[in-house]
Amino acid sequence: MIKLTNVTKKYSSEVTIGELNLEIPKAGITSIIGPNGAGKSTTLLMIGRLLKMDQGNIEVSGLDVSSGNMDELAKSLAILRQENHFVTRLTVRQLVGFGRFPYTKGRLTKDDEVIISKYIDFLGLNELENRYLDELSGGQRQIAYVAMVLCQETEVVLLDEPLNNLDVARSVQMMHYLRKAANELKRTIVLVLHDINFAATYSDRICTMKNGKVCAFGCTKDIMCPKLLSETFDTTIRIIDGPNGPLAVY
Repeated sequence: MIKLTNVTKKYSSEVTIGELNLEIPKAGITSIIGPNGAGKSTTLLMIGRLLKMDQGNIEVSGLDVSSGNMDELAKSLAILRQENHFVTRLTVRQLVGFGRFPYTKGRLTKDDEVIISKYIDFLGLNELENRYLDELSGGQRQIAYVAMVLCQETEVVLLDEPLNNLDVARSVQMMHYLRKAANELKRTIVLVLHDINFAATYSDRICTMKNGKVCAFGCTKDIMCPKLLSETFDTTIRIIDGPNGPLAVY
């Protein structure tokens, strides 16, 4: 479980995120949605210990994010930011192997190699594992980064805009893989997404944010409410019945 208690981040006297109070239960996919500047990525980065909060407390799997042991936290929590630019020339397999660093400190064992192969196979990267990252499309690279994060084998996985710069087909593929990871690997996956309908189709729960605050949090069918979404995004949003559940029209 992820628990935020009175969490605040102040960027200036005019820009403050929080106070945030939120409990994300174990397992499944939770998507954080909201307009630009709502505080979505800031919230995710604070949970992932990549951004220091100014006050409050965050617990992940019973560990205090601020004061907990970094090595222990790295075995419970993995995070992927939007910006992933490796300057060295790496193959897909080498990249995925970085996910084992909290356990091996760079010295891979035979067991680690088996785990690396497991996630390369899980995300359908077998034919690409010996290719260099700069030889891949943007979508292929993004899937490789997600494989690296999953290879860390943490209970909690945080992904900031995993669909960023992906076309529709690659976005659908990515969300299928994440849904598979939540179902088969029993991971707790928290995403920051811009697209309401990707969140609605693949998430168990949705958190809406606006102006640095949590507006609503609950199961997907309850959040897919025209009044709630229209108020969150400051535009008229209708809800229609799609083939896999409610969809937003805006």
